Amino acid sequence: MREGYEGTGPGAITPDGCAVELYSRLPVGEEPDIIASAVPAGAHILELGSGVGRMTHPLLERGFTVTAVDESAEMLERVRGARTIRGAIETLDLDEKFDVVMLASFLVHAGDVEVRRGMLDVCRSHVADGGCVLIQREGENYHTDLPRERHDPSGFTIWMLSAEPVGDGVNSVRAEYAFPDAVWTQTFLARPLSKEEFEGALGEAGLRVDRYLTEDRVWVRAVPVEA
Repeated sequence: MREGYEGTGPGAITPDGCAVELYSRLPVGEEPDIIASAVPAGAHILELGSGVGRMTHPLLERGFTVTAVDESAEMLERVRGARTIRGAIETLDLDEKFDVVMLASFLVHAGDVEVRRGMLDVCRSHVADGGCVLIQREGENYHTDLPRERHDPSGFTIWMLSAEPVGDGVNSVRAEYAFPDAVWTQTFLARPLSKEEFEGALGEAGLRVDRYLTEDRVWVRAVPVEA
């Protein structure tokens, strides 16, 4: 387990506190439609942090080719129909270029600045000329107005319990997922980023915002900065 990360509940827990069985149960939202609307039909997508394939599988159904990367073998065992690669995102080097590189699940908010820089550098080094990078950011109130809860229509509840400062602009975030037959918790480190800080981090990696794909600016389409 990575320092500052923890997970509880049935089944395998990944080094960043994610429960494999939990993520296998979470429903697919509107994300695949957002992604499909922002990239060319049939594009080859490098999905960084694919988990169990919650977005991988809908993207495959929409005609995309997906290379799924995750550090957890237990997560990748659940992925079907995509090429899978096990490894840490921030040190990935495939010596390949992709039409689209995707960094979802708020991974850009990694508590460790060097890990974030590594992830964005990997995005930049793996995107083809004329391609794009899709990034999912935290919502603006993610670390505030806590605790809060959301009841999902599929029958479970998510509690965002706390976000406690631990120094250097990083928060320790604790969440709980309650299903009728099981409860999981996850504790992880996250660094809030304002719009300006986020765009500055992109610039360090040689990327820039092309456009925000959603009104809340959670989903972003970025492109390489021309030399």
